Amino acid sequence: MTSTELSVRTPSAQRPPRMPGSAGTRGDRRGRTTNLTLGPSPLARAVALAVLAVIALAWLLPMLWALLTAFKSEQDASDPEHWGLPRHGFTLRGFRIVWERGDLPLWMLNSFLIATAVTVVTVLVSAMAGYAFSRTSFAGRRPLFALTVAAVLVPPQILIVPWFRQMLGLHLLDTYAGVILPQTVAPVMVFILKKHFDSLPRELEEAARIDGAGHWRIFWSVLLPLSRPMLAAVAIFVFIGAWNNFLWPFVSTSDPALMTLPVGITSVKDAYGVQYAQTMASAVLAALPLVAVFLFFQRHIVKSVATTGLGGQ
Repeated sequence: MTSTELSVRTPSAQRPPRMPGSAGTRGDRRGRTTNLTLGPSPLARAVALAVLAVIALAWLLPMLWALLTAFKSEQDASDPEHWGLPRHGFTLRGFRIVWERGDLPLWMLNSFLIATAVTVVTVLVSAMAGYAFSRTSFAGRRPLFALTVAAVLVPPQILIVPWFRQMLGLHLLDTYAGVILPQTVAPVMVFILKKHFDSLPRELEEAARIDGAGHWRIFWSVLLPLSRPMLAAVAIFVFIGAWNNFLWPFVSTSDPALMTLPVGITSVKDAYGVQYAQTMASAVLAALPLVAVFLFFQRHIVKSVATTGLGGQ
């Protein structure tokens, strides 16, 4: 045997043999991978389900109590020692009184018209502003965006007096425009849509520019169709906020024909004193349209929130 052959065979001869199941073998790697991919233990799942059930019950009990109180008589509802089923049976008297003393159909129509207008204007303006901050370059873009982010931290209640003075100067008090316009100021939606447009691939915009498209064409025909889940989520949250808004419609309107549902129900309650059964009946009536909207668009709402993650904002 030559020296060349010895120099080639010696390293292989000195290698220790691999034992089955030893570290570094394929079987061991498979075993470690299998252990890492195992889910939580049955005990951990049971504890998580129990905690979620307690949280869900804590969230559901006040709603069940409100619904139960709405169907009680005023005598049963005002009894502090009785919180269970009504002693004198269920009744619709609270709903009938609220319906007769107010103008609920008109207030619901006003709430629907105002909330729809606020949603359309807010989504359109916020989308255009988000596109401008994300995809265009203009003088003062960064300071303006910094002011927009800073405006997110400003509570809307602080702006009530400036809004009122502006609407008074424009002679828009007690008008639909006066109720709608201030509610379309939504810097948080501008911020969210700007970040969303930042995440979209710029190759699509460059391809559209090669075809001769301008900013408006790119915004309307390229980016908006890709942003439908985000726009739907933004529209849902804006609509719910506008429907439930009480303070600004209460300040800006004194005409009963322009009152929204929260303002109208509050005026009835203040005129006839605190009636617990009637208050809960009015709350149930005010929530029914939103419940109907959720049931009708349930699949789209869940898909939008799950796709965009807006529920965590």
